[in-house]
Amino acid sequence: MRRVALVTLVVDDYDEAIRFFTEALGFRLAEDTPRPDGSRWVVVAPDDGRTGTGLLLARAKGEEQRARVGDQTGGRVGFFLHTDDFARDHARMAAAGVAFLEEPRHEPYGSVAVFRDLYGNRWDLLQPAE
Repeated sequence: MRRVALVTLVVDDYDEAIRFFTEALGFRLAEDTPRPDGSRWVVVAPDDGRTGTGLLLARAKGEEQRARVGDQTGGRVGFFLHTDDFARDHARMAAAGVAFLEEPRHEPYGSVAVFRDLYGNRWDLLQPAE
């Protein structure tokens, strides 16, 4: 079996990114290991991390990487957070201060609303149609 295990998300600060993903989005901190160069190996995941894809939160190094923080996909939705209960998660995330860019909408493929993470990257909160 093969799967995509991690996707890197370039961030400004490890701790503020961990707080956003764990508190506002309800992810789990799967790993936070110091590295010899002063960086950290930080992984967050919406589940236990064994069956889905996790995010490797990588602190930006240098101007080129800092310029990508918050705009890793050129303004497009680049991340898709699937849920089994759209109304529950939308309400919880909105109450936690997540910036939704639109009202929830119902499409043939499911219920969806675009939101921004703490740096401005665009995400879909999506409950796929059955």
